[in-house]
Amino acid sequence: MSVPAVNPLAVTKRRPGFWTSLPFSQFKRDPYFYVKYDTAYFVFAVSGIALLHAFGYRPPEWQPWMHLLLIPAIYLMIMAHVFAHNASHGNFPKAINRLVGEIVGAIVLTKFASWEIVHRRHHRYSDDPERDPHPAEPSFWRYVINSIVKVERQLQRQYFEIHGDTPSRRRYERFRSFWSFFTGATLAFLWYTLMGPGLFFFVYLPAFLFAALFVIHFNWSGHNAHVPGGKIQPVNLDSGWFWLGNRLFFGIYYHANHHKMARAFNPMKIQIRSSVMAEGEED
Repeated sequence: MSVPAVNPLAVTKRRPGFWTSLPFSQFKRDPYFYVKYDTAYFVFAVSGIALLHAFGYRPPEWQPWMHLLLIPAIYLMIMAHVFAHNASHGNFPKAINRLVGEIVGAIVLTKFASWEIVHRRHHRYSDDPERDPHPAEPSFWRYVINSIVKVERQLQRQYFEIHGDTPSRRRYERFRSFWSFFTGATLAFLWYTLMGPGLFFFVYLPAFLFAALFVIHFNWSGHNAHVPGGKIQPVNLDSGWFWLGNRLFFGIYYHANHHKMARAFNPMKIQIRSSVMAEGEED
């Protein structure tokens, strides 16, 4: 009995699994991905809160020395954003990239899908005033406000561009926006339940706000908006506070390098390698 030949063209490729793909790929395939994703986070947060109460968990009582935790908390919160940034480009090993992204996304409350989808759009439409989620402008505080407002608008616009702009899609996006905010608040309440009021309000929340402003400032200065009259474009910065920031946060202010080679975990190393090669050529 002969075995029928297999037509290689008829073999379909398996779709990458949840832990081996980025949220954007799932977002493109499934118009209801985001609500499912946020619902999973809602179930996770509510289950965590319920379990903590069921086992009689008591958060640590506030002690004056806990103020000392603020500085390391700020550093760790900024690093969570740095890791979310790298995970959104797939810069961790594939087996753990999504896991790292989801963990740090939960820490900074944005959730990884929002980080990755919005950041991908930023790279595609960098400094486009109509399509970049946070196009740079001279005024920092106006940039802060516009970044908060425009990120949600551009997330909706991304959805309409992929899945169509219809009245039903707009109703869905209004619900999705509310549900995403609500699940984020539920996730924050999980952190509150774990930490207690003292750690949450005097350590976690200040660190969260400081890190958010740091990330916004990094994007603002990384696009040269901090220079009065300067051209808005990605630039490499490595002097003063920027020098320190690069050493603390994996070359974060080498933003021109990052836009050229987003898969580099530390874009400062691109500059170092280029300098070494140039010196070698001169010798």
